[in-house]
Amino acid sequence: MFQAAPALATDPSEPPDPSEPGVASELEQQKQTSNLELRSLAEQSAAAERALAALDQDIAALRDDQRELDEKIEQTAARRAELDERIAAGEASMAGLSERQEAVRLSLISRRAVLAEVLGALQRIGRDPPPALLVSPEDALSSVRSAILLGAVVPEIRAETEALAADLKELAALRQAIALERGALAKALEENEAEERRLAELASEKSALEAESRRRLDRERQRAEALSVRSAELEAVIATLATEIDQLEQAAEAARRAEEERQRRLAEQLERARAYAAAALPDKNRIAPAYAFSKLTGTLVRPVQGDPVRRFGEDDGAGHGLTGEIIATGQDAVVRAPADGWVVHAGPFRSYGQVVILDTGDNHHVVLAGMEDIRVGPGQFVLSGEPLAAMGKTRFAGSAALTLVSERPTLYIEFRKDGQPVDPREWWKDEISSREASNDT
Repeated sequence: MFQAAPALATDPSEPPDPSEPGVASELEQQKQTSNLELRSLAEQSAAAERALAALDQDIAALRDDQRELDEKIEQTAARRAELDERIAAGEASMAGLSERQEAVRLSLISRRAVLAEVLGALQRIGRDPPPALLVSPEDALSSVRSAILLGAVVPEIRAETEALAADLKELAALRQAIALERGALAKALEENEAEERRLAELASEKSALEAESRRRLDRERQRAEALSVRSAELEAVIATLATEIDQLEQAAEAARRAEEERQRRLAEQLERARAYAAAALPDKNRIAPAYAFSKLTGTLVRPVQGDPVRRFGEDDGAGHGLTGEIIATGQDAVVRAPADGWVVHAGPFRSYGQVVILDTGDNHHVVLAGMEDIRVGPGQFVLSGEPLAAMGKTRFAGSAALTLVSERPTLYIEFRKDGQPVDPREWWKDEISSREASNDT
């Protein structure tokens, strides 16, 4: 009817094992996770260091470029100073040329009357040329006179003409030189301004790049510092976890040795109890069965006073053989332990009322069902004859799946060996002793 629980291997009064393998494995897993995160942080730190080195190189290159730009700006400033000097010299030269041009112009103005006479004479000669001596001999006197006049005037005119032509040529050259000088100066100034603008733009761009590189460098340094702090924290966590794991392993080892020592002492106590039981009466303060249950055949007293109603193997009223026996008892009758044993179950079970299962050792269990008030708890060690529970005032209908003639409270008793029900009659003393139950064995 019932599947008995396995026998208790340890004393229930002993404290629980303090070691917990699950905690150690969880800490080991946390340690492995922290190691993985630490390796990842180390890789990120290495990448950050490489990025910082690259940024340092970029900033150094930008500084070199800045120095080069500064040198170019200085060269441009020197060129600008040189151009300023050239411009000043050109302006001075242009002032001299302008003065020379004004002098030539004034000279031409002052000789305007002479030039007018010369030009008038030349015009008249052109309109009325002197007669040729060979062509018109009769005009020889006129020709001589004209020749004498021309001989006296032409050299002066030639000289004035040549001087005038020279002045005019010089004036044209001066004007051309002034124009060329002005164009060259204007071009030089324009090129100088363009160079200055280009250098200013480059300097501004380089400054912006350097500022951005510095910002990136600051961010990478902050990131590297944060990674370093996190790495230190993880190392501390890993060290703490390692310490806790070592402590847990030491505690587990100590608990294992303590458990082995306790088992050894318990085995010695059991051996001494068996030896003492074989030589004398059982100790009432024992914590283990005094005798092997298989050796107690014909010595046990039924757990309650009453009359047997159904025995092992008889028809249970449902067409099956009964796997235990049923005893009709009086109201509030006390149910006692038939042998030494550990209580492995004490409580209600379906419609069978209160149920107590005893582990009597030697792979045997005793099942008692149909009670109303249980006075023991799971894990408790009870001696033979010790009160376990009390019967009720009426019979529990479910305590046996059969119809009974008696309406008195009924106790169901079942013996099990290796999980299989066995006939309990071979363990009882006799029918008479079952009515004389006491606290002795």
